[in-house]
Order: sequence, then C-alpha cells, then structure tokens
Amino acid sequence: MKKRKFSFSDILFVVFIGLLLFPQTRTPIQVALNKVRVAVFSPSVLDGEERTQLQPFTYRVATMDGAQLSVPIGDGKITFISYWATWCPPCIAELPSIQKLHADYGEQVTFLLLTNEKPETVKRFLKKKALDLPVFIPQMKAPEALYETSIPTNYVLDQKGKIIIKETGAANWNSKRVRQLLNNLLQE
Repeated sequence: MKKRKFSFSDILFVVFIGLLLFPQTRTPIQVALNKVRVAVFSPSVLDGEERTQLQPFTYRVATMDGAQLSVPIGDGKITFISYWATWCPPCIAELPSIQKLHADYGEQVTFLLLTNEKPETVKRFLKKKALDLPVFIPQMKAPEALYETSIPTNYVLDQKGKIIIKETGAANWNSKRVRQLLNNLLQE
C-alpha cells in the first residue's frame, strides 16, 4: 500500500477547516469571506413588474436608548431599510458600505437599520466597529412585503413606498449603481 503524501494545499485546507470549528476564529473568517462578496456584488435594482408598492405606513421603532419613534414610510422620502444582527457575518461585512452610503445620503434618505438584539449588545458592537448608524428595534411586525427571515435583507423604497431594491445577503451598498439610483430618485 502506497503512503499518500500531503501537499501544502491539503495542509492549508485542514487548517482552514480546523479554524472554522472554533467560534473565536469562525466569525472573522466568515466576515472576511463575505467582504469579498461585498467587494464584488452590488445590489440589483428590481425590474418594474417585480417592484411591490406598499401603502404608506408608519414604522414604530425604539432607539438604542429606548425612545419610541414613528417613522413614516412612503410619505415623500426615500427609505433604506436593513434587517441585520451583530452576530451575522454577512451583516458585519456589508455594514461599512452602508456607513459610507449613510454618511453621504443620511440627510436625504431615511435609514432604518433594524435588529431585535439587546441595545447594550448593539451599542458595544457599533462602538467596537466605529460605526455611526441609525439602529432601531422594531416595535411592530413588518408589513408582509418587507417580512423576510434571512439576514441581512435590505430594501430601498422610493418616495411613494415602492420597493426598488430588495437584496438578501451581503452586498456593496456604496456602489456606483446604488448611488446612481439614489441620485435619480432624489431628482424625481
């Protein structure tokens, strides 16, 4: 019987799989892999017939400090909605691109980053990652058209509440495509 020789790539593969078994290394590896996806994938704009028109509504949310807010949706302002969590590697990977988009469009577009986590957990996470994003805890069930069990799931809604983008999974929200879409919507 011949003895099998292990190549360098075999050893790397075994080490990689081993690292994935430990929570301390699993999340950073998953985030890094999702950052590659973010670098490559820009969200796709829905075709006209795929766009869902929501009736204007008010999204009831709580701030990280517990203040209750009612945010109008489909009432004249573009809205970016993100369902995410601090423990979700694809969410973590795409947050820097959302941060950049928010920095440039935060005054013109309503940003709602929604999570069901404890405020203390979210505050620590945002501080550690040096992110300044409008994160809220939903205080109501999402409308059916915005209900998704996968995270991250992100939406861009036009001024009248029509879903222009629905993207599940990590994506580059600071892409030319998204910026051009927002610029076009803002000119309408």
